Amino acid sequence: MTELAGKVALITGASKGIGAATALELARQGVSVVLAARSAEALEEVAGKVEKMGGKAAVISCDVSSYEDLSAAVQLCQEQFGGLDILINNAGAIDPIARLADSDPVLWARAADVNYKGVYFGIHAAIPVMQQRGSGVIINVSSGAATAALEGWSHYCSSKAAALSLTRCADLEYRAQGITVIGLSPGTVATDMQVSIKQSGINPVSQLDPSVHVPADWPARAIAWLCTGAAKDYAGTDFVLKNEENLHKIGLI
Repeated sequence: MTELAGKVALITGASKGIGAATALELARQGVSVVLAARSAEALEEVAGKVEKMGGKAAVISCDVSSYEDLSAAVQLCQEQFGGLDILINNAGAIDPIARLADSDPVLWARAADVNYKGVYFGIHAAIPVMQQRGSGVIINVSSGAATAALEGWSHYCSSKAAALSLTRCADLEYRAQGITVIGLSPGTVATDMQVSIKQSGINPVSQLDPSVHVPADWPARAIAWLCTGAAKDYAGTDFVLKNEENLHKIGLI
């Protein structure tokens, strides 16, 4: 077990990809996990894997674009496991990929609601509980798109940039209260999101060979490391996983 043993984590977008891998990694390190996503059935499958390895898990159907849903997820952490130490704002959406004039305003806004408002809602719901405990860690899963412009990704780039600003603001406001807020820019990861990107045929990312995408357990291990005291120097920033020095710190190379 590590310094994370005995802590409680809420993970959004936990039904697959980075979220599911993070749930398993944190559980392996002794963290009780509350798994949140829209599909309760898929969450139960992940929870089953956690429990099979001797961990503790609870699930809640949650749409991160709804503050009430995220507030209920934080409440479940308290009811089921007695509190909340770690929040992983992982839920994200990249569909539909389209150039600005071709995009559907309703769907564009929906992606922004998930990628940006969902991060704010999670932080807003979690901070008071962490303040009561005098400590906490919030990891916002970011992207290189937060600092770059990519064709067809206006919804994704702008919402990730906004989420990075939230990381900086939350760090500024709550670091002195013992709450660490860090972003993780994982690079391209072998998840379902890459299928949509490949099918779009828009911008250089869609042309990448699948072999260059890292497995989901890499960012999961990075997230677990970022939840430890060793990562405090990265508070208020996006930790870039593609950086060789950072990979070495986590033990991935």
